[in-house]
Amino acid sequence: MEEGVLRVMEQPKEKQIHLFYCMESEDLAHKVAEQSPLIQLQSISWRSFDDGFPNLFINNAQDIRGQHVAFLASFSSPAVIFEQLSVIFALPRLFVASFTLVLPFFPTGSFERMDDEGDVATAFTMARILSNIPKSRGGPTSLVIYDIHALQERFYFSDNVLPLFETGIPLLKQRLHQLPDADNIVVAFPDDGAWKRFHKQFDHLPMVVCAKVREGDKRIVRIKEGNPAGFHVVIVDDLVQSGSTLIECQKVLAAHGASKVSAYVTHSVFPKRSWERFLHKNDGSENAFTYFWTTDSCPLTVKAIGNRAPFEILSLAGSISDALQI
Repeated sequence: MEEGVLRVMEQPKEKQIHLFYCMESEDLAHKVAEQSPLIQLQSISWRSFDDGFPNLFINNAQDIRGQHVAFLASFSSPAVIFEQLSVIFALPRLFVASFTLVLPFFPTGSFERMDDEGDVATAFTMARILSNIPKSRGGPTSLVIYDIHALQERFYFSDNVLPLFETGIPLLKQRLHQLPDADNIVVAFPDDGAWKRFHKQFDHLPMVVCAKVREGDKRIVRIKEGNPAGFHVVIVDDLVQSGSTLIECQKVLAAHGASKVSAYVTHSVFPKRSWERFLHKNDGSENAFTYFWTTDSCPLTVKAIGNRAPFEILSLAGSISDALQI
């Protein structure tokens, strides 16, 4: 054969990433940086003027020219979104080679539709804002989001950004393999939406699907299909707010013979410290949930719940590190 006919495809070189982060995400940013020597943490001075508006400064701005830059965000409340957006819109304009925004939890994702005329689908509003992030020298911004509430929300973003939808489910599957009863697991979904969202990732496991049915003025959780009897049942959903649905599912599964019930959600929002409803009690009473797994996509919740049983934190750090190399 002539020289050059057969060529070995060269693997693309891994990128050196300069990772900025908001104050809430500092712990997660350090965990991400520990995953690879190619990730270098950078800092921002988060200050405020006397009137409360942000007074921000991107440190080492000249040093990141021509470099690959990322920002790890946490939109935990409207109060912190504006200051982070100010940085997010500034970084791509500093002549960087590329810009990636990592927003593990897309907070308005569950407000994606209109049920009545006049409803405001704030998921679309947030997507429009992020779609206007300036392009860097390398082109559109890459936007990394974990387990967005509905996959069709990708169409809310314009072509000015490139959404990359990742999932925390591999972290759960890895943890399930480590359990002593790993061969006795059933995955349960609290509703059809969760089943549609995640069932293809659990095809190797038996499943139970729950549903809310109306009885008079009440909506009651019932088992729609599957049999939990004798199994360690793990309820899987993308997020939790008050936790009422998970608690009702646990009661129904236990009543139908589940030997244990655990839960996994990627995003533990838990407003008003609602996570306290799940804590194991020391009064000798039976605990409803054996394990409650969640990721560190909501940093304030992680700090609040700590390592208190039944909670276990499955960190997204390794997955984020890998996503930054795409």
